[in-house]
Amino acid sequence: MQTRRYHHGDLRAALLTRAEQTLREKGPGALSLRELARDLGVSHAAPSRHFKDKQALLDALALAGFDRLDETLAASGEPGATFADRLGGFVRAYVDFAVANAQLIDLMYTIKHDPAASEALVKAAQRLGAMAEEVVAEGQRAGEVREGPVDSIAIPVFTTLHGFASFAMSRVLSPEEVASGLDAVIAYMLRGCAP
Repeated sequence: MQTRRYHHGDLRAALLTRAEQTLREKGPGALSLRELARDLGVSHAAPSRHFKDKQALLDALALAGFDRLDETLAASGEPGATFADRLGGFVRAYVDFAVANAQLIDLMYTIKHDPAASEALVKAAQRLGAMAEEVVAEGQRAGEVREGPVDSIAIPVFTTLHGFASFAMSRVLSPEEVASGLDAVIAYMLRGCAP
């Protein structure tokens, strides 16, 4: 595969783009700042101006992944929609993102649990949980979700969602099983949230 050479502009963005491409094609073990520099046609020292080491690059990739996932999920719901529609949109957007970005999702969740995870990564992961809780809280305010502590309702919803997405992105479920099973998973979640 011929790689387009980097000549000017935002080297940090170019490194992240190429790193995500390498992650998708070969996995995190294949990532190397030296290889990225070679791919982009810059000196092997150039990436160190933006990332002190491979871990810093992985952290930045994970953080960018959480940001993109947040944007995707925020765009998944219509203002004023029913809880069932909001939850369905949220679930579908999450599963679609996970399947399309399996290596990135895996990296995001691995790094966020690392004791050395940056504060920015921890906050990014918490934003995701807060978004799920807000969908449930909106449903409660509309009388479409049972009463009780929001987190005690949102945690089973989110863990069910993430479990299904994990099976989908690891190909335990075929694309056909994902497509046909998603409605059943959403219905299961809605029953668990019902007043």
